[in-house]
Amino acid sequence: QVQLVESGGGSVQAGGSLRLSCAASGYTGSSNCMAWFRQVPGQERAGVAFIDSASRTYYTDSVKGRFTISQDSAKNMVYLQMNSLKPEDTAMYYCAADLRLGTCSGGVYGYWGQGTQVTVSS
Repeated sequence: QVQLVESGGGSVQAGGSLRLSCAASGYTGSSNCMAWFRQVPGQERAGVAFIDSASRTYYTDSVKGRFTISQDSAKNMVYLQMNSLKPEDTAMYYCAADLRLGTCSGGVYGYWGQGTQVTVSS
């Protein structure tokens, strides 16, 4: 059974940094793509950063230059380094794995974590 467990969320002031981690277990191989999504209450979940098996990365425009996604395939870990945080980055952040349909940055993922809350105050 595949499990994704996020950690590293918290509260930070605008301009600060956080590093999110996602531990994946239960895989027999490595995921084709992994991603970080975020969701604000009342809004749809939105993709933030994506990484494929060749470590190519993709970002939504609002986080380009501030967020960095990386992975350690040997440890089945995915990270999201978030710098220069803004109040509008406040959301529940979810790790996703196993692209089922479409492209890394726009497709459908099969596995999701429970989320970790990020709150940025002004």
